[in-house]
Parts: sequence; C-alpha cells; structure tokens
Amino acid sequence: MPRLLLNLRNVPDDEIEEVRSLMNEHGIECYDTPPGPFGITAGGIWLKDPDDYARARELMDSYQAERAERARAQWQAAHERGEAETLSSIIRRHPLKTLLIVAGSIFVLMVLFSPLVVFFRAGG
Repeated sequence: MPRLLLNLRNVPDDEIEEVRSLMNEHGIECYDTPPGPFGITAGGIWLKDPDDYARARELMDSYQAERAERARAQWQAAHERGEAETLSSIIRRHPLKTLLIVAGSIFVLMVLFSPLVVFFRAGG
C-alpha cells in the first residue's frame, strides 16, 4: 500500500521538483497525485513501497532542514538590503485589500458579539 511522503498544500513548485529529484537520486520510487478541483484535497507525493518510508523520511528531514536554513539566509540578506517584506510594505502595496480584510474582520466580530451586548443591556 502506498504511503504519503509529502502533502502538497502550499508547497512551491521548486520544492516539489527538488523532492522528486532527491527521491530519484536515492532510488526511491514515488508518484504524485494532483490537487482536487475544488481545493478539498491538496495532492501529494506518495511512496510506491512503504518499506522505503524510513529512508525517505530521513532524506526529507535533512532536505527540509537545509531548505529552511537557505530560506533564512535569503530572508536575512533581503532584510539587510532593506528588501524584506514587512507588514507596512504589504499594506502600502495592497491598501484596498487590507482595508477590506480589516472591515470584514470588524463586521464578523460585531456579529459575533452582538448577542452579548443585547444580553447585558437587557440586564442579564
């Protein structure tokens, strides 16, 4: 029975390719399943032979540690150059989207807490 190695939800394409090539380099047979049409399932990379899971997991753990270190170094370099993305840069780049998110959040909070306001005004 196949065994899931990597859920592909929010996984960038370059990482998928790197994982595929890593498994191929080490002779571990795997295949992909595509994401579902409505986003219910994310797709995944599956091992054909579940006995390869322990070895594949070790390879994935070392790969992910190396990738995380590489991403930290890239972010640090961008931060030192002043190019790292910050909350204020996102707000400046997408002011309307930010305003709609904040307004929607306030609306949801008002709807959720309105029964409490009515309850306490009535003398609870």
